[in-house]
Amino acid sequence: MIKRPGPQGLYNPAYEHDACGVAMVAKLDNVPSHRVIEQALEALDNLEHRGAEGADVTSGDGAGILVQIPDAFLRGVLEFELPEAGFYAVGVCFLPHDLERRRKLQQLVELNTRVEGQIFLGWRDVPVNEDFVGVTAGRSRPHISQAIIAAGPGFDRDQDAFERKCYVIRRIVELAAGPDFYSPSFSSRTCVYKGMLMSSQVAEFYPDLSDERFASALALVHSRFSTNTFPSWELAHPFRVIAHNGEINTLMGNINWMKARESSLASELFGPDLQKLMPIVRPGGSDSATFDNVLELLMLAGRSLPHSAMMMIPEAYRDRSDLSPALKGFYAFHSCLMEPWDGPASVCFTDGRVVGATLDRNGLRPGRWVETKDGLVVLGSESGMLAIDPANVKRLGRLQPGKIFLVDLEQGRIIEDEEVKQEVSSARPYEQWFNDNCVHFDDLETAHVTMTGVLPSHIRRQAFGYSEEDLKVLIVPMAQTGQEPIGSMGNDAALALMSDCAPPLFSYFKQLFAQVTNPPIDPIRESIVMSLATSVGAEANLLGESPEAAHQLVMNQPILRNQELETLRNVERDIFRAHTLDITWPVSEGPDGLSTRLANLCDEAHDAITAGASVLILSDRRVGPERTAIPSLLAVAAVHHHLVRIGNRLQAGIVLESGEPREVHHFAPLIGYGVSAINPYLRLDSTAELAADGQIEGVSDPGEAERNIVKALGKGLLKTISKMGISTIQSYCGAQIFEAVGLEQQLVDRHFTGTASRIGGIGLDVLGVEALTRHARAWPLSGERDDDLLPVGGIYAWRRDGEQHMWNPDSIAALQQAVRITPEEGDAQSQYDEYARLCNEQATRRATLRGLLKFTTDVTPVPLDEVEPAKEIV
Repeated sequence: MIKRPGPQGLYNPAYEHDACGVAMVAKLDNVPSHRVIEQALEALDNLEHRGAEGADVTSGDGAGILVQIPDAFLRGVLEFELPEAGFYAVGVCFLPHDLERRRKLQQLVELNTRVEGQIFLGWRDVPVNEDFVGVTAGRSRPHISQAIIAAGPGFDRDQDAFERKCYVIRRIVELAAGPDFYSPSFSSRTCVYKGMLMSSQVAEFYPDLSDERFASALALVHSRFSTNTFPSWELAHPFRVIAHNGEINTLMGNINWMKARESSLASELFGPDLQKLMPIVRPGGSDSATFDNVLELLMLAGRSLPHSAMMMIPEAYRDRSDLSPALKGFYAFHSCLMEPWDGPASVCFTDGRVVGATLDRNGLRPGRWVETKDGLVVLGSESGMLAIDPANVKRLGRLQPGKIFLVDLEQGRIIEDEEVKQEVSSARPYEQWFNDNCVHFDDLETAHVTMTGVLPSHIRRQAFGYSEEDLKVLIVPMAQTGQEPIGSMGNDAALALMSDCAPPLFSYFKQLFAQVTNPPIDPIRESIVMSLATSVGAEANLLGESPEAAHQLVMNQPILRNQELETLRNVERDIFRAHTLDITWPVSEGPDGLSTRLANLCDEAHDAITAGASVLILSDRRVGPERTAIPSLLAVAAVHHHLVRIGNRLQAGIVLESGEPREVHHFAPLIGYGVSAINPYLRLDSTAELAADGQIEGVSDPGEAERNIVKALGKGLLKTISKMGISTIQSYCGAQIFEAVGLEQQLVDRHFTGTASRIGGIGLDVLGVEALTRHARAWPLSGERDDDLLPVGGIYAWRRDGEQHMWNPDSIAALQQAVRITPEEGDAQSQYDEYARLCNEQATRRATLRGLLKFTTDVTPVPLDEVEPAKEIV
């Protein structure tokens, strides 16, 4: 098979996303019917406009159908006897065309089937019609076979146990075989037919689907639009459990947290088989494929499918009076086990017995459903997918934000959202477990000692790179109004890697944009779905449920004032114990001391967790004449990823105590790379000083000024995460939805693992030099300070000695001169050429990446007679 390309240039398969059309057809009587297949394929055909194709218009981005095991059909086409329905499984396999390699993979499936105590019955090659696949899709088309497996002794009366064992067999083969093997489904309940097809090609490409004996009581169909990706056979939907329309914006964080959880996973149902499944998330999958991996595990580990979906896509529940206490307790309890998979999502799901759908908390994807009088239920991305006689409509509606639509085929009815959630939330006393074991930060005894700097604040501000602009443009307005200052759109300042002003590490990170999300959420108007709440503490086994899982220290928002940080530092309650780690290094060690200290810091974090710490406080309070601070974002990301790699990240929360962060964009990447709470002590000390000195108009009380700062930062964070279609700080934490612009790949791979960095740049050596340079402003090597003045800054407005801007007095004057000059006064063209020269030189030397690009001249030009002539526009 021709595979998707690996990382190259600006492309990386790790950033696969898609947006699509999805539909579901089900019969309430649960009697398999070929008519359901026909109707589902008709709905799929009518969703073709939601899919896409490339330059080869006969190759689609992907389409497919998920059905119940077609028992009657298989008994008719197979040459061997099948056991009772439900106790044999069909493993659909995408295999190479190379006969030798294919046979080795088939033998691997057969061997592991027997090793796991099941009975391998035989193979069936799935017939395909090559006339109905595009040229591009045909080149990468796999050989498609079905492995037929019977339940072995001990499994032939427990279908759930047999289903789990099929999952184990599939994962063992996937891990052993690598990218040459992919299984769209491997189940005793469901079967998937899909591919890199257009919606209209699915029925013709797979002749099985046209056989009258091919019947099911439900069908899930999907038409894919691979937004920024290479389409492929394996990434077509439906997956094994879901078909998804939307985008998981927190995907990278969700993957990292799942990786961190693997060391603590335990399941009575899986037993020792659980270790055979790692890693849970198959590398290289899209956001939808990754979501399906985790949902499948939760379901097979013992939770119901609605329960699992409610864990991963919880509705907004805080500060709502219309939800029952039991349901709010359910969501609160499970928030201690898993962060939300946030983003616009309309997810249809099925395990072959129930089929349903859920919508994200914002309702950013459409969903319509209808029930007919003759027992048919249709749900999909839009109305009109099937031509249904209005006289036959019993009821209809739309998916609501955060709600679940569920059809239970065994009960033969639609189960309303309230009933589903009441049953799930009352299965165990989640509310009581959460209330009895969760500790609210506000309930802790307030610390009597506040750590204030023994060094003058103006010296510390110099050491951390503050500017006059930070005080006047950021801190004063925020302390005065409790709002983030408003500025004009656009940014003509130099990129961090091209700046002469040694900007902080935060400036090298740019937040990504949501590629298939609707316009950004309005965090003010839609405040009911937004949340700043965060928590710290060790997380319990994801696959278990016990009161101890709720042992979390919950905070209403992630910004801690100085006294609150001391309260956390001195916490000794239940299982909570904080340990402070120093994130400074001796100036005498020079720039090389940075890498040494980082390595020691990571080891100290691991040792602290081993010794029982559940809260790690990374602190640069020791900054002084002899010690300089590690860039706080680097320290946070290094510890976070180190703990993820060794498997104990979830045994402790990370809190930052730093003098460096001061603007909203500083706080966002800190949270994005794993911090649960931040104490910006120098920003708060500076605010208190300004208030006491009467420099904050209308606010003279330092406490009020600090509260306004915290309020403004909270609003700024909500605005920032809403731009990515993310609603909660909990799901933003660790999501690392940033791109690094100007950092070397080795630095990114080690300490910002998984972050996109496409152009290279500076490494630890330069960061060390710049940290020492800032330190020298406060404590010169000569020992004599010139003055206490801060740099002017010049980020938000041009300043003579500040940051470089493309629009500056020289360029503005040159442009004005060019457009105002008259023929009598001089040559306008030469004036414009001077303006253009200034802009190009500034772009090349100081401001933009495009200024560094040059036209390639060592190529043969295209002949002019092959160039399409310009056409006059009338």
